Amino acid sequence: MTSSAHPHDHPHDHSAAAHDHDHAHHDDHGHSHAIAQDADRRYLGVALALLLGFTVVEVAVGLIAGSLALISDAGHLLTDAAAIALALWAMSLAKRPAKGSYTFGLKRAEILSAQINGLSLLLLSAWFIIEAVVRLISPPRVDGALVTVVATVGIGVNLVAVWVMSKANRQSLNVEGSFQHILTDLYAFIATAIAGAIVWWTGWNRIDSIAALIVAALMFKAGYALVRDSGRVFLEAAPRGLDPATIGEAMRAVEGITAVEDLHVWEVTSGMPALSAHLFVSRALDCHDTRRTVQAMLAERFAITHVTLQTDHADEDEASRGAHTACAFSHTH
Repeated sequence: MTSSAHPHDHPHDHSAAAHDHDHAHHDDHGHSHAIAQDADRRYLGVALALLLGFTVVEVAVGLIAGSLALISDAGHLLTDAAAIALALWAMSLAKRPAKGSYTFGLKRAEILSAQINGLSLLLLSAWFIIEAVVRLISPPRVDGALVTVVATVGIGVNLVAVWVMSKANRQSLNVEGSFQHILTDLYAFIATAIAGAIVWWTGWNRIDSIAALIVAALMFKAGYALVRDSGRVFLEAAPRGLDPATIGEAMRAVEGITAVEDLHVWEVTSGMPALSAHLFVSRALDCHDTRRTVQAMLAERFAITHVTLQTDHADEDEASRGAHTACAFSHTH
């Protein structure tokens, strides 16, 4: 682990020290993130009110019209509303300061809510697929005119919700997941409106079940993506777009670095990548300065600011390759 920057007039081992420079940077980052979250909560709150209001209308009309497409749309809307509600709740948990055994706080509550939301989408899509197949075999009567009108209104409501959600910070897996759900709902309403119009004009009721299958497929796609991405975070895979091999090469390219070992890159929560590594530094250089150079490079090139580095002086003698000693040196003023 890294050490704070201070005058060095005595031998110093890096293996158990903290880095004040990083902590100062995180304070600034946390302040700006809090401002962004406040704005995100407003946007999510508006979208939630729109979706809940229209969900009630759609369920009522779907039951009256006998349309599975409308009811499946309402189910998707309800999961969207649940996703937003979970995101808002997770945001409040994530803001709590780290304490006790929760050294990162509850930041991963956002990832947990994203996974719950994804699993619910997968379950709902399975149910709608089964129901749609049953209705394809024995189609009920569908009020095409009513379905068309409600679905057209739904397109308008979802356009407003998509516009509101597009203003939020979509770097968060929660916010992005909610946005993608609402966008999926927009496509589903378009499919439902087309199906309703076809039933209205031709009387072919099976098209309603076909539209429901399309909605279920879109729900499955969104749910799978959420479960996959949140699962990567829980399994501590490197964030998408950050290749550990490339990062390791960049660290080794820094002057004075002779080797990089125990390199780990993971994601605490959406938009919060973290890295730890063991660096071996040439004896000819100040290992503290070299460490700070590596930290600056990681922040600038890869946007990784939560960094923990252990540094040791490498023994560069050919006969003792692989050996090392604690990073210790004296500095004369």
